[in-house]
Amino acid sequence: MHLNDPIYILGIESSCDDTSASVINRNKILANKVSNQKIHENYGGVVPELASRAHQQNIIPVVHSALEEAGISKDQLSAIAFTRGPGLLGSLLVGVSFAKAFAMGLHIPIIEVDHLHAHIMAHFIDNGSPAPEFPFLCLTVSGGHSQIVKVNDYNQMQIIGKTIDDAAGETFDKAAKIMGLPYPGGPVIDKLAQSGDGNRFRFSKPKIKDLDYSFSGLKTSVLYFIRDELKKDPNFIEKNKHDLSASLQRTIIEILLDKLKLASRQTGIKEIAIAGGVSANSGLRKTLEKEAVQMNWKTYIPEFQFSTDNAAMISIVGYYKYLNNDFSSFDIAPYSRK
Repeated sequence: MHLNDPIYILGIESSCDDTSASVINRNKILANKVSNQKIHENYGGVVPELASRAHQQNIIPVVHSALEEAGISKDQLSAIAFTRGPGLLGSLLVGVSFAKAFAMGLHIPIIEVDHLHAHIMAHFIDNGSPAPEFPFLCLTVSGGHSQIVKVNDYNQMQIIGKTIDDAAGETFDKAAKIMGLPYPGGPVIDKLAQSGDGNRFRFSKPKIKDLDYSFSGLKTSVLYFIRDELKKDPNFIEKNKHDLSASLQRTIIEILLDKLKLASRQTGIKEIAIAGGVSANSGLRKTLEKEAVQMNWKTYIPEFQFSTDNAAMISIVGYYKYLNNDFSSFDIAPYSRK
């Protein structure tokens, strides 16, 4: 293989409720297609059975569309990368099964990808933005996970802090549900917070040692506070939803960044990245940029399209694993959590 020979990787992401397929040539994205499932809005959260059925309907059209946009045929693919986990087992099974069958038919290798590893690796998609230098710290925050990861190399990462209960993204969504806001709640709270006073209400912050997180106490604090205020004024939420959103958002961001600052001081690392769905939060992005000045950090914030679940991040991991001949066996099974 010559240096300029194409390496086409098809990436498949199906860990939750978005079906996504991407085609990459080395580290350049040629196509990144995402099919969203709107049905879950009716239930205030993702319904696993409905999600897996929708993936079955969406996966072939999404892959076809990605290949068409990339301008290549399936026979030109070098390998197929797919999310093995963590995620919803039924949803993952659709993606894993499709990847295996498609690769078998094409006689090409498959590459398993860890979903959280992929969120971090989105920073190495060649889109004109500078990539972090090793080693760097990455705050990975999503609906199901909150972690601080020390990234030593493309394929060598160490979790140095993680949530011991709930995740930051889940806290946004649960608080939004308590306030009667639509699902998914995180983006709604972010929008409301932009015209609210983040210092209006105070919520309890956990005292967890080392670099680990906890958000269950904050969720309880918000629940009890709103319950008590509604007894005094049934219209309390409607009157105060902007300030409530801003105060909740400020508290979550403070919790996240306090630990990130501690991790930076402990490791001496000043290359700082964020990743995962919550990295799309405008308040987190702005606060990180402010802290970067105070802490003398060099920060890396992913494009919005690479923050939420997408297959481009799966493809880029697939590319670096392909270079190492790090392929998977065809008897591999998905995992819902590690």
